[in-house]
Amino acid sequence: MSPLSVARAALRVYAAGVAVMMAQLLRRCLGGFTEPVFPRQPGRVAIVTGGTEGIGLATCKRLALLEMHVIIAGNDAAKGREVARRIREETGNQKVEFSYCDLASMRSIREFVLTFKEKKLPLHVLINNAGVMMVPQRQTEDGFEEHFGLNYLGHFLLTNLLLDTLRESGRPGRSARVVSMSSATHYVGELALDDLQSRGGYSPHGAYAQSKLALVLFTYHLQGLLAAQGSHVTANVADPGVVDTDLYKHVFWGTRLVKKLFGWLFFKTPDEGAWTSVYAAVTPDLEGVGGRYLYNETDARSLALTYDPHLQQELWARSCQMTGVRDRTRDPFSE
Repeated sequence: MSPLSVARAALRVYAAGVAVMMAQLLRRCLGGFTEPVFPRQPGRVAIVTGGTEGIGLATCKRLALLEMHVIIAGNDAAKGREVARRIREETGNQKVEFSYCDLASMRSIREFVLTFKEKKLPLHVLINNAGVMMVPQRQTEDGFEEHFGLNYLGHFLLTNLLLDTLRESGRPGRSARVVSMSSATHYVGELALDDLQSRGGYSPHGAYAQSKLALVLFTYHLQGLLAAQGSHVTANVADPGVVDTDLYKHVFWGTRLVKKLFGWLFFKTPDEGAWTSVYAAVTPDLEGVGGRYLYNETDARSLALTYDPHLQQELWARSCQMTGVRDRTRDPFSE
């Protein structure tokens, strides 16, 4: 990738971010953000990846307050156990626990799933929240470019390994739900099927946008498979907006300065950023409804090419090859 292409990718991503921030500023000036009312969820079990900080932490707290059994999946055991303890203390919900899962390692993901299944618990909600943003070029344990490998492939594998439990847990009128976190950067993303690992040249902005675009395509194809099988599981995308978290440590210094000085005005708080994912996980309005791109707790249109079934299927097939997952496109969820 030429320096000019790298610069263009960065400009597209920052332009998308500025557009979202201006919309958030306008909304805040016109009355601010009003927290939705969420129904209680006693007896239901949720897994949230990346639940030790930022949007993930706020999501876990909210689900715990709604009386869900929350399992925090993360790659820092000491921090994860402390976060789980603190949420139990703050919410009074004793069913909050941490389980180690490094999404940059397929081995770790498989170990996490085995550990979870040994608990013999149902699974009603899976929130694919964890991610990295605009990191320097580096690889996962399995040799994948980190944005694509962790943000997308890790969640692709995790979701597929948990689908049987999700299907067993869903029932008519009370579907299990998969919620994957994307962002407005997907609108400027480009999916290079012949170079998903950015070997032809690396742009941290382009790689991040590609991973978020892939999550949308994955969700739509997954929903199609679930619907074809008549499964009581739905899959939706949540876009949290631009949120004040620690993900910005690798972005342009000017962006970090704006965040530090004016984050309270242009950025959502982590709690506000979590509302859309929590909405997707629990609202009765989405019972039995999947294949949606949700922004500010409402249905929105994603990038036009995300609705291309051929592109969805091609990405799915390649993802199965990369992760060793059986491609069940022709015979969904058969054993």
